[in-house]
Amino acid sequence: MSAPVRVEASGVTLAFGDNTVLRGIELAVEPGEFFALLGPSGCGKSTLLRLIAGFNRAQQGRVRIGGIDITDTPPWKRGVGMVFQSYALWPHMTVEQNVAFGLEERRLPRGEIREKVRQALELVGLADLGARRPGQLSGGQQQRVALARTLAVEPAVLLLDEPLSNLDAKLRHHMRRELVALQRRLGITTIFVTHDQEEALTTADRIAVMDHGVIRQVGTPMDLHDRPANRFVAEFIGTINVIEGELQKGIGGGLRLVSPDAGVLDLPWREDLPGHGTVALGVRPHAITVTQRDNDASRVWLPGRVKEREFLGEFVRYRALSGGAEFIADAAHRAGNHPFDVGDEVRLGLDPAEMRLLQS
Repeated sequence: MSAPVRVEASGVTLAFGDNTVLRGIELAVEPGEFFALLGPSGCGKSTLLRLIAGFNRAQQGRVRIGGIDITDTPPWKRGVGMVFQSYALWPHMTVEQNVAFGLEERRLPRGEIREKVRQALELVGLADLGARRPGQLSGGQQQRVALARTLAVEPAVLLLDEPLSNLDAKLRHHMRRELVALQRRLGITTIFVTHDQEEALTTADRIAVMDHGVIRQVGTPMDLHDRPANRFVAEFIGTINVIEGELQKGIGGGLRLVSPDAGVLDLPWREDLPGHGTVALGVRPHAITVTQRDNDASRVWLPGRVKEREFLGEFVRYRALSGGAEFIADAAHRAGNHPFDVGDEVRLGLDPAEMRLLQS
């Protein structure tokens, strides 16, 4: 593989008739980065990936790879390789023939093709299966063949369009670890499309969260989870409780949030919160303690009643009512601990340091 390259999209707008799919996209993927495009169905992430590949054409904006403007360059001259969701393998060809297809289209010498196919199959752990046909392989093996076929042509950029979505959950977890390990070994700039939050959070160096054709935030998985820029990102990445209300001056120089649903919450002063006005504050389930009594003066305590309880192995997830508000709280599970039952009266301890101001 050649040295990793930077991928840039600037001012990209794309519409199909009256439907604007991408709106002024600004994006920079760093050399060697494993970058995810994440968002709900129809948000434009696959359209953006196909635009980088050259299969879609924007009405406005430019695309650059390695500093070179490739906006008007046909797909086969862009130096990108794409693995599709369906794998797109030829069923009548052997594994070796499928991997060799792109190399033969480039009219390379036969000896060179054989060597590149061998190397690509070794890279994905399929060196002994070259004579088989796709129908004789498992879903995970077919995914590896599609990956080997793409890597065999030595692209400067690897594009992955939900390549794991056809696999069962256990195999998907295994394959994403293998995919990340392979990308790290090759150092190739990789852009990965997924609608699966867990998949993006566990694989990507950075993530662009998309919604209705715009990028709402770009950041590391931890940044997006801990410091969401807006309410959409906060609610799309993981689970979050949102408390809406009016901020006022509180006791002793603090703040008071008066919520029509959750009641009154006295908060310490924070520079990142406005001194007054209508706000929405988000708090993750892990930042809410569920107990029988107030046992931590640093937390904001509310009365609650357990509405639902889910045992999720490592933790117990509660849905508790407090006034007219419903809170989701996660408590670590330990063998021998007896969780609260549905209907139990509890105290909910919210960590004010974990509360985030959510922009609309």
